[in-house]
Amino acid sequence: MIREFRAFLIKENILALAIAVVIGAAFSKVVAAVVDDFIMPIVGAVSPAGDWRAWTWSVGSVTFGIGHFVGALIDFLIIGFVVWRISKAFIKPAVASSAPATKLCQFCRMNVDVAASRCAHCTSEL
Repeated sequence: MIREFRAFLIKENILALAIAVVIGAAFSKVVAAVVDDFIMPIVGAVSPAGDWRAWTWSVGSVTFGIGHFVGALIDFLIIGFVVWRISKAFIKPAVASSAPATKLCQFCRMNVDVAASRCAHCTSEL
């Protein structure tokens, strides 16, 4: 049973996923600190009222935290942008090869693999 569980962890890359979640949580804290300590003071200085995260909108007895929502939205956009840029830096797209993967059989005119020595359709030697 332990072997099966270990095989599952290795096969399904659960360990890599767990490491990614831990690193993502730590990275989220770093980006949130950058946003709170460097970007939000600039936004606060530009906005008409200095403490814009405390903005609320009251409708009757219901109060909406507009400033808190806008701050969370800006945090999300910045974190998403940073993660996107990091993923673009580390994950390079696969370069498509210019060589064809198949060739045409001269006898039956079907596509066969370039490395094939016999046609899979008509069994003639290539």
